[in-house]
Amino acid sequence: MQNPFFKQIENKTGVNMEEIFALANAIQYADFKNEKQVRKIVQRVSKLANKPISKDLENQIVKSIIQEGQSLDLSKIQKMLG
Repeated sequence: MQNPFFKQIENKTGVNMEEIFALANAIQYADFKNEKQVRKIVQRVSKLANKPISKDLENQIVKSIIQEGQSLDLSKIQKMLG
């Protein structure tokens, strides 16, 4: 990504903007009642945020998202990761 603004974000956070856009796209089109999709998104967010989570916490987050069954934004997952 050549945009200087995005390059600054990458340098500051150490997170590749391409990965963020791919994750945002996955979130936008995800079926939040599909456990496999939700689990994959939670794992990607954990990896991107460099915040490893236990299997128990992952299960709690996935269960919470599936119960709501609606769209989800990154800030909500971020809060869950604590």
